Amino acid sequence: MNKKQRALKIIEELDRLYPDAGCSLTYKTPLQLLIATQLAAQCTDERVNIVTRDLFEKYKTAEDFANADIKVLEQDIRSTGFYRNKARNIIACCQKIIDEYDGEVPDTMEKLLTLPGVGRKTANVILGNIFNTPGIVVDTHAKRLSNRLGLTKEQDPTKIEFDLMKIIPRERWSRFSNQLVFHGRAVCNARKPDCESCSLKPYCVYGQKKLK
Repeated sequence: MNKKQRALKIIEELDRLYPDAGCSLTYKTPLQLLIATQLAAQCTDERVNIVTRDLFEKYKTAEDFANADIKVLEQDIRSTGFYRNKARNIIACCQKIIDEYDGEVPDTMEKLLTLPGVGRKTANVILGNIFNTPGIVVDTHAKRLSNRLGLTKEQDPTKIEFDLMKIIPRERWSRFSNQLVFHGRAVCNARKPDCESCSLKPYCVYGQKKLK
């Protein structure tokens, strides 16, 4: 079984396990998802959802964020970590959205990457969940699982993304990314993966080695 065939088997099993897997960040608008995804860097989605519950009541538009007092915004998002850098990027990002994109979150990878604090991971989250443009999101779960499963040997997120793009059908990119997050939390966690009970074991390089 080659890598592409294994990938299809993995997708089949992930569909069975997590048929409704979606983005686990809470949002109502494209801007809210953009901000939440930036806050999620080096932070759990669970913590971000707690913070944004009040944050999105206080700051409702790109103008609100662009005009925020940086010291106040830092305290509003402090518990997500790296709050100084995140606050600076959020303000600059929203200023650029107002100045160059008429206050609307742009809808292409090229334009999204011009925004401060937005890399390919954040852009793919926006494209896949807001604009129905498939994208592979390489977060810590995707990086760990794709390596363990033997779908890539790369460590750089961009290289992992392009490796996965070659073997995962395009229409499945966004859903596959969400399913990896769910499986990473439920079974294949960082410190103690439950290989014994994992139904992806027959297609997993790491699992096969571990259980020999």
